Amino acid sequence: MINVRVGGVPEHFNLAWHHAIEKGAFENAGFKISWQDVPGGTGAMCKSLRSGELDVAIALTEGMIADIVAGNPSRIVQFYVNSPLRWGIFVHASSHIESISELQGKRYAISRYQSGSHLMAYVNARDNRLAVEEKDFVLVGGLEGARKALSTSQADVFMWEKFTTKPLVDAGEFRMIGECKSPWPCFVVAMHCGFIEKHSQCIDELLNIINLYCWMMKNDAHAPDEVAQRYHIKKEDAMQWFRELEFACSPEIDTELFQSVINELVSLHILQRPVSPQDICYRPHLHSAIT
Repeated sequence: MINVRVGGVPEHFNLAWHHAIEKGAFENAGFKISWQDVPGGTGAMCKSLRSGELDVAIALTEGMIADIVAGNPSRIVQFYVNSPLRWGIFVHASSHIESISELQGKRYAISRYQSGSHLMAYVNARDNRLAVEEKDFVLVGGLEGARKALSTSQADVFMWEKFTTKPLVDAGEFRMIGECKSPWPCFVVAMHCGFIEKHSQCIDELLNIINLYCWMMKNDAHAPDEVAQRYHIKKEDAMQWFRELEFACSPEIDTELFQSVINELVSLHILQRPVSPQDICYRPHLHSAIT
C-alpha cells in the first residue's frame, strides 16, 4: 500500500476526491490516501509541500506556478479544473465601499503571500485600471481570518471563491461588490519531487482514478444537490457553479496553453521573467497540441 498525503481546500471542487476515497477506489488500487483539508488555501499548501508534510496538493494554478519558480521542490502533474475560478470581491456589510472603482489604496486581506487571494488582486487591479502595491496587503491566514480583519477594519476587501463565501453575504456579514475570473485554468494537481521520484511508476494510475471520479461527478445530475447539502451553498448557486465547471479529466498538459499562462503571469508581474513549462511540470505529461 502506497501512502499518499493529499491536501486541498475544503470546498466543492474537491468533492470528487471524497467520493473516490469513500468508495474505496484508491485503496482498491493500492493507495492509502490521507486527505487534509487546508482552509488556508494555496499558500498554505505550498508551504506544506515545501516542508514535506504533503505529497500532493490540489492548488490554484497561479500560486503553484509562482511558488515552484520561487523554489518549491514540486511539479505540476496535470490541470485539475480547466474552467476559470469565479473570485468574489467582498467587503464587510458595514463598509462604505460600494464598487470596485473605490478600491484604489485600500487594504486587501490575503491568506498568504503567493496565494490566490494575493495574486488575483493584481489581476483585478489590471482589469479595472487600478494600482495595488505590496504595502496594501494584510496577512490573515484564510477565510476566518478575513472575517475578523474586515469586521475590525484591519482590512477593507477580501477576494475568495465566490460560492464558498456567498453564504456570508446571504447571512448579512459580507457584501459582494464584484467578481473577477481567473484568466487561466484555475486548479492544478502538484506533487512533491520526492514523491514523484519514488513512485513515478504509479503516478498515472493515481491520476486516472481521480480523473474518472471527476468525470462521474460532472455527469451526475444529482451532484448540485450534494454540493448544496455538503457545503451549505444555496441550490441555485450550486447549480450555477456546476454548469460552469469543467474538470480537466486528463493527465496531459498542453505545452502551448501552459506557456500562455506563464506569459500572462509575467505580464502581471507575478513572475519576474518567462520560464519554461519543462521546469515547472512533470515532463512525461507535457505534450503539444500543434500538429
